[in-house]
Amino acid sequence: MAEGRLPQKLLTEAAQLLQEATKHGFCYLPATNPHFPPALAALADPPLGLFVRGNIPEAPAVAIVGSRRASAYGKEVAYYLGKELAAAGACVVSGMARGVDTAAHRGALASGGPTVAVWGCGPDRVYPPENRELAEAIASHGALVTEYPPGTPPRPENFPERNRLIAGLARVLVVVEAHGRSGALLSAKLALEEGREVMAVPGSVFSPLSVGPNGLLRAGAAPVLCAQDVLDVLGLAGSTSPPQRKQDEQGLLRFFPQGISLSVDELAARTGLPIQTLLQEILTLELAGTLVREPDGRLRRA
Repeated sequence: MAEGRLPQKLLTEAAQLLQEATKHGFCYLPATNPHFPPALAALADPPLGLFVRGNIPEAPAVAIVGSRRASAYGKEVAYYLGKELAAAGACVVSGMARGVDTAAHRGALASGGPTVAVWGCGPDRVYPPENRELAEAIASHGALVTEYPPGTPPRPENFPERNRLIAGLARVLVVVEAHGRSGALLSAKLALEEGREVMAVPGSVFSPLSVGPNGLLRAGAAPVLCAQDVLDVLGLAGSTSPPQRKQDEQGLLRFFPQGISLSVDELAARTGLPIQTLLQEILTLELAGTLVREPDGRLRRA
């Protein structure tokens, strides 16, 4: 074999992988490409290349991370932050996981702003599978990114590696909800090591999901009380406070506090309505998209 020449088998396998990625709408961006994100090239452990579908925006980026099992409050905060930050011109970066990640991406898309999802699997796998439609929307308004070749399943060990790319792409990383051993805290650690700003959303002292962000706050992270707290770090202007519930809200919606989910029994106790009447009104609001049912059966405002 001539010096510097790769075996034909490896060349064939590489061509097949690129063909498979292309079939799913991805192109391969090697680290030597002039369009490769400079922020990732400068990481202590940079990727050799990226499979990319869409276009990675050049806007200042904010990573929003947190628990896959986020509460209604956590998902509502992530959605609000994603929407306000993207509307102000920031790119929202996350991992498209269930919970906080999904809510942050959806918020960014609701404003028509840019968002990037970094995957922990190959470009031929959508994970979680229920986010296939979300993945299509993200690719149209930003980019889907992974360093893993086609055929790579979403192995647990992939996600800590993936987190360094989420932290690396962003200038600011915000932790919304996270238990004490959450991957979101690993992302925060990686962000600090790379010189990024880490911020956290305060949470209830009674919730295990607040251990992560509240611990970061105690260690000196800046609190996020509204979107402008993050935008100030980026030098962008936007809303100065969270959206307030309309005072003239009618019907069942007025019984739902911001970010709180309720069971049917709890709602019946608050409203005093007969169960049959209550169930009919709940169904009407669910069909209208103004009430959302959680996996445990509890309800929250959309």
